[in-house]
Amino acid sequence: MTGHLNIYGVYVPVLLIAMLAAYGLKSLLAALLQRLGFYRWVWHPPLFNLALYILVLGALFNLVPRM
Repeated sequence: MTGHLNIYGVYVPVLLIAMLAAYGLKSLLAALLQRLGFYRWVWHPPLFNLALYILVLGALFNLVPRM
């Protein structure tokens, strides 16, 4: 997953796109977990959200090159 994407003459790093997608997916997962009441069992929610973001970003990095 290296390189850049050319969007109408503007080169955008693939990492930036992956980070934005991971943030969106993390937000959806966090909202779902909040609705299910999972955060009652979490000691430090901001730290958990950071770990969830890193996991989602890592999953995207593993999935995107295979597509």
